[in-house]
Parts: sequence; C-alpha cells; structure tokens
Amino acid sequence: MRIAIIGSRGYPYVYSGYETFVRELAERLVRSDIAVTVYCHRNLFPKRPPQVNGIRLVYVPTIEKKILSQFIHSLQSMAHACFCRYDVILVVNSANGPFGLLARIFGKRTAINVDGLEWLRPKWRGLGARYFHWASRMAVKLYDRVITDSVEMQRIYRQEFKAESTMIAYGANIGPAAPPELLSRRGLSPRQYYLIVGRLVPDNNADLIVREFLQSASARTLVVVGDVPYKDRYANDLHSLAGPRLLFTGYVTDPGELAALYQHAYAYFHGHEFGGTNPALLQALANGCAVCALDTVFNREMLLDGEYGVFFGKGSGDLAERIAMLERDDELLAALRGKARQRILSAYSWEKITAQYRELFASLGKRKKC
Repeated sequence: MRIAIIGSRGYPYVYSGYETFVRELAERLVRSDIAVTVYCHRNLFPKRPPQVNGIRLVYVPTIEKKILSQFIHSLQSMAHACFCRYDVILVVNSANGPFGLLARIFGKRTAINVDGLEWLRPKWRGLGARYFHWASRMAVKLYDRVITDSVEMQRIYRQEFKAESTMIAYGANIGPAAPPELLSRRGLSPRQYYLIVGRLVPDNNADLIVREFLQSASARTLVVVGDVPYKDRYANDLHSLAGPRLLFTGYVTDPGELAALYQHAYAYFHGHEFGGTNPALLQALANGCAVCALDTVFNREMLLDGEYGVFFGKGSGDLAERIAMLERDDELLAALRGKARQRILSAYSWEKITAQYRELFASLGKRKKC
C-alpha cells in the first residue's frame, strides 16, 4: 500500500503537533511495509534528500507569507499527488478541506485529520474564522473519511456539520527518566515549581493561569515554557510580569531538559481550550505529571473525567483556590503522578494509533493502477 501525507511542514522537520504526528505515524507505517511519501515545504529544507528513514520526500515550493504559505503548499502538493500512484492521500489540517475536490475529480481515495475547532480560536477572528468553518464543512463533503482526534470532537462534527467521522486520537511516547540536574541551568529544584507548556496565545489561557498563580499564596515558582515566533502584544504583556515567582524560558528545544521540566514539576497547569486531544497534555501524562487542567469537555475526556487530573474554572479566584488545595494534599499529587502514564498506555500510545490508521487505510480500498 502507498500513502501520501500532505498538510504539514514536512519530515523530519518537527515544529508543532502536525509535524510530530507525521514523524510518529510515518516511521511506524514504513516499519509495517507501507510505502509513505511526505510532502515538505521546500524552503525549510536546505538539504533535500529524496528519502529519510525509508520515507520518500517530495519538496514543494511555496510563497514566504505566514498566512498563505501552508495554503499554497497544500494546494500544490495535492495537485502533484493526484498524478501519482497513491492508494490513499492523508491530509492534515481542516484548512485544507476544499482541496479534497481535486482528489475527487481524479478519483483518489482520501482522508483528512481536521484537528481542533480553529474557527473558535481568537487569532482567527472575522474572515479567518469564517474560512476555517467553511473549510471544515467542505472537508466533510469532499473527503472519503474525516478523522477527529477525540470523542468530543467527533460529537461536535456530528452536531455542527451533520457528518460522521472516524475517531483516532493523537499519541505520546513514554520516555526515560530525566535527571533533576538538568533543572540547574534554570535555577530550579524538583517539586518547587509549577509548569505551563504551550504557545503564548489567548486560547491557551496562560494569562489566566499567571494571574491566578500570582494571586495565590504559593511560595513556589511558575515556569512558562513556550512563546510565539513573532511580535505580539498578548505575549509581551505576559513577559512583563516576569519576576521571582514567574519564570519564562521561551522555547526549550532540548528534549532531555523539557522532559526534566515535566517530570520534576510539582504540578502541570493546562489551559488549552479549543483543541481535541492536546499534545502538551499528553506529554505531561507521559512524563508522570500531576495535572490541573481547565475544565473543558476535551480535557475531561483526556483525563477521564477527573481520574487522571483535577480541574479549574475561569472564574476569578478559582485556580488560586485550587492551588491552595493542591498544596495541602501531597497524597493526591503523588497518586496522580503515579498513574499518569497508565492513561497513555491505555488510550494514547502511538502503536495503538498507528494500528488504527492502518485499518483505516485498508478500509479505503486496495491499490488502484493509474
């Protein structure tokens, strides 16, 4: 079977959840004797080998504009793929929903992973939000199979677009123990800090978490990992609050250091609001964190309605009270840390997820000769 993957920045470039998804899935598919081609942004790869780790790579140029770059790249990639002998074209990102029309015209079998509720994210207000909603509607009409990454997202697509989808979650790997000495470069000690990991954008609610933490009586530090790769007033306002109790690390690119930050945190705060299965929350569980998450249907699904974490609301003082409660209950935190990885093994392992994708590809039909 031959599979093409379109819509990410490429392989082995890892920048965000999509690229991690492509890497984890493609490498496992190749090991199970499925031929995989990944379409890459040509400008991101100074060296362009035709194959890496058994994965065939196609480098497609695009324009250097933040908003249009991915759109143009996906359109050109789909056009190229339609003239190749792939059994299934897998597309990621609901923004690419309209391009299913090309594949349909050429009789190609397709699936699209639509990810989260992009039209609700604050950064896509106005025309951007309307486009994402329309593109998602087109995705359910034009692709042979729509993939949602959580049961709640599956329900939303059924309610919003009257469309059924296949639920296949995102995954995570359980890595080795990270030595606490890796914290020393940040001046941190184990269990003496809380942690946030994610982009500094409004829908991740870092401002809410920072405000509530600074209002709490905790003597610990709040460590914020992540940033935005552009000038932004929201991020700048957060950075201006840095002080003895609030540390901004920016991006942490060393996997060992990031694992150490997760593994030795007192607790991990998760404020992401509009996604489905969130990669940062999965990483927290995979690293054995005690999780305190914003109370959303997606986070409740991932944390099994409170079995694997506790929740906070957006009301004034709610998280500050939750912090006080956590600092009175070391036994609860120890219990959450002790079983966090079980959630990954039972529901979010990449092996399980890859097996589900193999089943999906097989169900879309045998190889077509063209």
